This record gives sequence, structure tokens and C-alpha cells, in this order.
Amino acid sequence: MAEATGIKDIIKPENLVYKKTKVMTDNTLSYCPGCGHGTAHRILAEIIEEEGLQSEAIGVSPVGCSVLLYDFLDIDWQQAAHGRAPAVATAIKRLLPEKFVFTYQGDGDLAAIGTAETIHACNRGENILIIFINNGIYGMTGGQMAPTTLPGMKSSTSPYGRDVKLMGNPLKMTDIVATLPGTYYVTRQSVHTPANVKKTKKAIRKAVQYQKLDRGTCFIEIVSNCPSGWKMTPVESNKWMEANMFPFYPLGDMKVPAEESAQKTTNSEKND
Repeated sequence: MAEATGIKDIIKPENLVYKKTKVMTDNTLSYCPGCGHGTAHRILAEIIEEEGLQSEAIGVSPVGCSVLLYDFLDIDWQQAAHGRAPAVATAIKRLLPEKFVFTYQGDGDLAAIGTAETIHACNRGENILIIFINNGIYGMTGGQMAPTTLPGMKSSTSPYGRDVKLMGNPLKMTDIVATLPGTYYVTRQSVHTPANVKKTKKAIRKAVQYQKLDRGTCFIEIVSNCPSGWKMTPVESNKWMEANMFPFYPLGDMKVPAEESAQKTTNSEKND
């Protein structure tokens, strides 16, 4: 049958459409169905493999949904106390400047207990990459309100919705760090569609290259869904994210290197 249909001729290495990167382990992901963490992990692992960094990368994982990240990517890892990943990454990069060093943090970790570490690392221009997963909620601990929870958004600790007068405004960390002199590249992306996955992968690849230049901190926010915390199906959560999260946290580059900005201006003028 196989010979009759030509399947043997099709199943060849040169015709392979997709193959799991060797940087990802065979361990089963611990995330809820539809969660953006798994896609973000895969993108990061692919970049590490494609850039030949598996033996050179050192990741710093925090407390939160991604606390077991070291089980999923086969690279060197250092666990950090809650919110302290940028401080730990700073020490690693200063001691081992030839390594590719990054943190991978959720909004409850980075924008709450880790606010000071994040801002000061970015302001100092530490030569690290910070990957920031923003799903607007504390996902692992029961769906509590996070610093990034939207106005009016319900959570287990704001069951009637976030009251800005009582609970304050959401914290736009990416907007804040983009204004700091130590940041070199700051962008906000997502991973909920194939097109957005490509954009996020491109952003991470840029950050890898920029770290080689030793120009400062790269900061990539990935706006993600949380089906379990939001009490929605994966499809519903993606639609809700598009309708509610993206208007408040718009996607796109927020700070690019001067030379890249100049190149974009030149290209735009040529097109005009």
C-alpha cells in the first residue's frame, strides 16, 4: 500500500515539515490546555538550537507557572527566589559574560514582588534578556488579581472586577522599562496565532544577537491567555485576549536600537 501511494517517496528528511527541537526534553508540559507558556517554551528552545547556544545558554526560572521550566528545556538553569530572577541573572552574566543569559518570568513574579529587581536591572542596562509572560493574573496560585489585571477584570481576589479607585491601576511594566536608558530593545508580542508566533520568534532572535553586542537589556513581553484562571475555554480565552488585553497592552516594538530605527526610516522614505 505504501509503495502504491508513494508514501515512501514522501517520507524523507528533506520533506520534513516540523520536528521537535532537541533542546526541548520529552517531559510532559505541566501547563493547562491552551496556555501560551508551551508555545513560548518551544520558540525559545528553537532559537537556542538554531543559534547553537545549547551549551552556552543559562536560564533563570522564577516562582510561578514556569517554576518547572528546567524540566522542559535541556540547558543550564538557575532557580531564583520569587521576583529575584533579574538580580540572579545579573550576577551570572557578570561572572560569565560569554554566556547567553535570560530570565523567564510571569507578571505576578516580575511586576509584583520583582518590580524593584526588574526596573533596576533594566535601568543599569544589564546585558541580559528578560522574557515577561503577561496573562493578567496569578495563574499558579489560584487566579488572584495581579498588578497587570485589567480595570474591571474579575479574579479570585477581585470577584466584582478590578476597582481602580480601590485597587489602583494596572502596571504597564514594558512601557516603563522602555523609558529607561539601560534598555536596548523592548517589544510586546503574543503567541496565539502562527503569524504572532513568527513575530515573537523574530524578536527573541534579535535579542540573542543584541546580547552579543553588549548594548544593554533586552525586554520581551508576551501577552498570553490563562484559560483556567479566566474560567474560559482556550478558544474563548484567545478571543477575550484579543478584545480586551490587546487594546490595553498593544503589540509591537516599543524601543528599538537607533540604527534599526534609522534603517526603517530610510526604507520608508524609499517606499514613499
